[in-house]
Amino acid sequence: MAEMPGRVVVGVSGSLGSLAALRRAVVEARRSGRPLLPVLAWTPPGGELGYRRSPCPQLAKVWEDNAVEQLCNAFEEGLGGRPTDLLVQPMVVRADPGSSLCEIADDPSDLLVVGAGRRGGLARLGHAGVSRFVLAHAGCPVLAVPPPELPRGTARALRRLDLGDLVRRGGGLVAPAAGSQWPDGLPAEVRDQRPAAESERRRGSAAD
Repeated sequence: MAEMPGRVVVGVSGSLGSLAALRRAVVEARRSGRPLLPVLAWTPPGGELGYRRSPCPQLAKVWEDNAVEQLCNAFEEGLGGRPTDLLVQPMVVRADPGSSLCEIADDPSDLLVVGAGRRGGLARLGHAGVSRFVLAHAGCPVLAVPPPELPRGTARALRRLDLGDLVRRGGGLVAPAAGSQWPDGLPAEVRDQRPAAESERRRGSAAD
C-alpha cells in the first residue's frame, strides 16, 4: 500500500485514555505508512503566570526531564517499548496541551489522535478538556479514542481516594477538521511514586 501524506500526531499524558490513544495511533501509523509524532505537553505547576512571578530555571529543567521520562514510560506501559517498525519522532513541549497539539498537527493531511476522556466524576481526573478543544479547533481530522473500561467497582474506589493516595502510572470516533527530542538513552522503568506518608503508615502498622 502506498504511503499516505501527512503524519499521525498523538497527545500523550500517561493517563489510561492517552495510552489507549497511543496504541491506536500506532495502528493508524502502520496502516497508513505515516510517521508517528507522540507529543507530551507540560506547563509548570501553578501555570506560566505563577512561574513568571518566581522563575527558577533549575526547577524548570527538572520538570522538563520528568516530562521526557513520562513520555518514555508511556511507550513502556502502553506498548511494551518504542516501535521499531515506524518512524517515531517524539516531542516534549512546554505549552498548553490542546493548543500545542493543534499547532503541531497543522497540515490538513495529518491525523490527530487524542484520548476522548471519561464522562462523570472521573473526568475530573483526566484530560477530557483537551479532546474537546482539539475537536473544536484542529485543522486536520481528529480521532478521539475512548478510554478502556474499568472493572466493576474501580470507579467507586477511585472516587474515595484523595490526591495523596494517587500513584502515577503510567475503536474511536473520527471528526473532520474544524520542544525537545526524546533522548534514546533515558531509562524507561516505571518509578515507584508512592507517597512517603504511606510508607510511614506501613512501618507503623508492622511495629504494632
